[in-house]
Amino acid sequence: MEGDLTETLISNAHLQVQVENGLYDLATPFFGTEHTMRHLRLPENLQSHIHLEYYDAGHMVYLREQDLAKLKSNAASFIQSNSAH
Repeated sequence: MEGDLTETLISNAHLQVQVENGLYDLATPFFGTEHTMRHLRLPENLQSHIHLEYYDAGHMVYLREQDLAKLKSNAASFIQSNSAH
């Protein structure tokens, strides 16, 4: 996956990626996600295209009402801020 994401980001200079992380996620632990995103071997000018969001939840961040609201807000903001490209 890492190589595919790196290639995609390099080939599309406007692409932004947002990763949603549950702090207590045992299926896809956020430390693993952080490590992967930091080691994509992206050019420096594209490293800011990776956005990490965190929730006080497990794998299904939408189960906790506070995190569902935060997820909705984060996703809407991400789409809105990147839809002009």
